[in-house]
Amino acid sequence: MSADLATGRQKLAWARAHMPVHNALRERLSKERPLAGECIAVCSHIEAKTGVLLETLARAGASVVFTGSEPGSSQDDVVAALNEQDGITGYAERGISEERLAELHSQALVHAPTMILDDAAELTARMVNERPDLLSGVKGVCEQTTTGVQRIQAMLGDGALSFPAYAVNHTPMKHEFDNIHGTGESALTNLLLTTNLLLAGKQVVVAGYGDCGVGVAHKARALGAQVTITEIEPRAALRAHMNGFAVLPMLEAAAIGDFFITVTGNRDVIRREHIERMQDGAILANAGHFNVEINSADLADLAVARRQARPGIEAFELADGRQINLVCEGRLVNLAAPTAMGHPAEVMDQTFAMQLMAALHLFTNHSSLKPGVHPVPDDVDRQVAEIKLETLGIQTDQLTTEQQRFLDSWRASDLLDPD
Repeated sequence: MSADLATGRQKLAWARAHMPVHNALRERLSKERPLAGECIAVCSHIEAKTGVLLETLARAGASVVFTGSEPGSSQDDVVAALNEQDGITGYAERGISEERLAELHSQALVHAPTMILDDAAELTARMVNERPDLLSGVKGVCEQTTTGVQRIQAMLGDGALSFPAYAVNHTPMKHEFDNIHGTGESALTNLLLTTNLLLAGKQVVVAGYGDCGVGVAHKARALGAQVTITEIEPRAALRAHMNGFAVLPMLEAAAIGDFFITVTGNRDVIRREHIERMQDGAILANAGHFNVEINSADLADLAVARRQARPGIEAFELADGRQINLVCEGRLVNLAAPTAMGHPAEVMDQTFAMQLMAALHLFTNHSSLKPGVHPVPDDVDRQVAEIKLETLGIQTDQLTTEQQRFLDSWRASDLLDPD
């Protein structure tokens, strides 16, 4: 057995042991096999937690094909361990070019999937743009990221969407745990492992105060950092202010930051005029999907020399002697850094359970849904929460008959005297 295959199997076994929601679902779905005869394509960061989702889909009867959603995040050992399993076929490699990523996506689409479980709408956008011949066979898409939902909405606005899509990202069981706790912890954990520097007492600038930015900011403050938020959305900026964070334009924040973490889903959040004001030794990292949030071309243009300062960190020396450090080429710090393992297994258990349960619901109900972006029904989200609580051994109270009657009432007399 190759070393890659052995370590891939080991990683999958560890993830399974810490993903109890999937264990419960796999036991049930392996008996029912509701996806028998379907080809399900999964485009995501191919590492062990994603592998557990793929295994569960296969146990539910699907023919599963997978591919990576980002050039630097797939793990070759996990890919090897997945490709040896029946019912699972994958096209993913680590550290590849954008051109090679496109080739692998195209190979996955050759399987003509009837449903896509996507990350940032990477495979969905490629299918709509490059393989319109496949669209008639697509029953729907489940999208797990903010960026991906935005892209699918853009497809709808352009009249390019011919199938229903579930906004899995918008479910409470996804964004309130994966975005806040998953991104918050994994981005900081991998940034600190890569830099081997202390966060306590440092000035940390977080660009974006959406759910992911909230997680990064609050967890950085919990580790002793002084956190500044930059925002374009007035309500998000006000929320950050009311939560006790400094709020500044990036042009001002650039002069004070030791660490910069972008979490916006947009491009050129850090660019030339910001880099020109940064302190010597500033560290730039990205926790958004695309590697365009930090304008690395501007950084390279300002540099008179560049070198690898440490695995996963490139140092850019400016004309005045200042050094600006870019982490893993501006790609996802929690997945592309040398030691990165992505989000913790427990949080991805919930996220991928939402993808799975949403896919099952969409498969059952796709014919009654119009092309467009749809919310995942609340009862589907609730089911995942209930399974998670069961695995934790946590019980909740139940409404009494009188309490339910009170909630269903609207007349003052009924509210005051339920009898």
